[in-house]
Amino acid sequence: MRAKPVIPREQANRDIDDTLAHYLGESSETAALGFIDKLEQAYALIARHPGSGSAHYAHELNLPGLRFWPLKRYPYLVFYVEHETHIDVWRVLHGKRDIPSWLRENDKQ
Repeated sequence: MRAKPVIPREQANRDIDDTLAHYLGESSETAALGFIDKLEQAYALIARHPGSGSAHYAHELNLPGLRFWPLKRYPYLVFYVEHETHIDVWRVLHGKRDIPSWLRENDKQ
């Protein structure tokens, strides 16, 4: 299968920036770099195998096509929708958040 481009939305990029600011604010450059590394690995995987992610929240929120993929060793989930030509990354959220309310916030965009 040919990889599709992974295109994060503005809100996903803000999520990533906030996470990096948190790690750097805790003086953990190693954690920040590791987060970026695991995020890039997740993007590469969903680019090649978009159907691999869980559709759990798609059913709960009635958002057909929404999937998520967890980052290894980090408590973050990448939420995305596969399109014919690309992967649309909606959010990158901490797994302990109220995911449905955070995604509804994104759904208004």
